[in-house]
Amino acid sequence: MSTNAEIFDPLGARALGQAQSPAWIRMRMVLGYDGAAYNGWARQPNVVGVQQLIEDALQTLIRRQVRVVVAGRTDAGVHARRQVVHLDLTPEEFEALPRRSPLAAGPALVRRINGILGRQEGAVWVHEADVAPDGFDARFSALARRYSYRIADGVHRWDPLSRHLTTWHREELDVEAMNREAQTVLGRHDFLTYCKPRPDATTIRTLQEFSFTRTPDGMILAHLKADAFCHNMVRALIGAAMMVGDGREEPGFLAARLEQMVRDSKTKLAHPRALVLEEVYYPEAEQLAARAAQTRAKREVHDVDTPGVSTAQSPEIRAD
Repeated sequence: MSTNAEIFDPLGARALGQAQSPAWIRMRMVLGYDGAAYNGWARQPNVVGVQQLIEDALQTLIRRQVRVVVAGRTDAGVHARRQVVHLDLTPEEFEALPRRSPLAAGPALVRRINGILGRQEGAVWVHEADVAPDGFDARFSALARRYSYRIADGVHRWDPLSRHLTTWHREELDVEAMNREAQTVLGRHDFLTYCKPRPDATTIRTLQEFSFTRTPDGMILAHLKADAFCHNMVRALIGAAMMVGDGREEPGFLAARLEQMVRDSKTKLAHPRALVLEEVYYPEAEQLAARAAQTRAKREVHDVDTPGVSTAQSPEIRAD
């Protein structure tokens, strides 16, 4: 492969699972961001997304446009504590990272990119960077994503100082009832009812964890973990559970809606400001490439022996 960075497409040969050329070095970065100030993750015309800030900062450092691939795209207003991305550099670009610094390339990248991102007053911050293991793909190698959602139910719990990270709900919520509902939708299903479908993208997912707890300060904290989440899935599940928790819907609502496989006026989305991508999980280094190949295959609800594997069509992977 040519070492001319201007003609390299990081979503080309490697994204199709072909062998990585030794002329390119893949970097892994972990970052967090306050999503309130941005129109989601993805670069879009006329608005600012987190991807644009990261790629513009890298262009300042590397002196060319560098594409980053994210573990899961987040919607407008959604935050991330430990989002994961990868990017590809030439050996010359990699060696230049520690310029005028005793640091290794990864820590040097963290220091230099945060020097640029810091102009956003810390709304986006890179926690770590290092050379990715062979076969690593931030998006397709991931095993699961975990999210949290914070709710202040009852006006006596509303705190203006935490309003940007908390949903305010006027009625008290029954946490036990919400947990019973959450258990009914665990497992591998077609979550069409709880997703905003995209063309040629499957809505089949495996929901591994879904629970609500009352924290010592009186808030309700939801945790959800799945192999991946389709568009709006987390917020729709939370919204449905809250409707049972405050008595607007009867017990069994979540499972019944799941079986109906219809998105209509009963699909209610919880507010995005309380949603945080907490963590992305990956397999051991020797399993990264196999996991990436497996995830690219289209999910089918009846494929229970090898979850996530069927034909060659890629699912859409989001962080809601």
